Amino acid sequence: MRRQRGFTLVELLVVIAIIGMLVALLLPAVQSARESSRRSRCANHLKQIGLAVVMHENTRKYFPTGGWDWNSPPTYHSGRPAAGSEQRASWAFQILPYIEAESTWRAGPIEAIKTVQSIYFCPTRRSPQTIVGGDTYDPPLGVNDVERALIDYAGSNRDDDGIIRRYDPLRARQVHDGLSKTMVVAEKRLNLSLLGTPQPDDNEGYASGWNADTMRQTNKSPEPDFYGTGDGEKRFGGSHPAAFNAVFADGSVHSISFDVDRHVFNRVGVVDDGEAYSNSEVFFE
Repeated sequence: MRRQRGFTLVELLVVIAIIGMLVALLLPAVQSARESSRRSRCANHLKQIGLAVVMHENTRKYFPTGGWDWNSPPTYHSGRPAAGSEQRASWAFQILPYIEAESTWRAGPIEAIKTVQSIYFCPTRRSPQTIVGGDTYDPPLGVNDVERALIDYAGSNRDDDGIIRRYDPLRARQVHDGLSKTMVVAEKRLNLSLLGTPQPDDNEGYASGWNADTMRQTNKSPEPDFYGTGDGEKRFGGSHPAAFNAVFADGSVHSISFDVDRHVFNRVGVVDDGEAYSNSEVFFE
């Protein structure tokens, strides 16, 4: 009878080594494909946000405002959400009717504050998330133990010279530099070590008005997310390699390089500085 020959130890080690090499070669490609998919989903979220901003302007004839202060709950008059300069909550609250969340918009301040909107999160960074805590809201809410739905995107510009203004809403005709040249919402920079905890710029939630949770500045260079101490320093940024996603006032979405010149980037957020920039100076495409 013929004896069957098995693997020798050397042959087994060679096979294991080959498998290890194949895994090492394929893993980066798999990770890259996954990140490409997550980046596309993030861009799609911003596309929906941008279209909601455009629809808000088309319907009300002005863009959403940035809200009054971080401790101001959403404003309701006789059970109906206030609008324009009377609304103390953020732009992200004000566009709820245009992202198929009108029931949340009408439900009252506590329900609105705690209800997660999945399109407000970048899938590269995290899944939809809430925290309990943060600062005490002004009356009539007057509490601080409210569950707050967070957000990964911020409006432009916290210097009050962009599309989203603090008190008095801006109209499309006032964007003299062009809607396609003016950024309205983009990914914000965060400390990844503190996700899920009330870090200073990720503790008030998407409905909070005029603070670093929902508004950032283009006069600061964008930077990627990081691990360590501190917060996002009111910068735009994100978890994607090399660039972050942004939506412009015409609803178009672009990736912006982390290496963009700071002075050029500041022009992207200002509505009427009269200084032109080329797409190649800003867009990572």
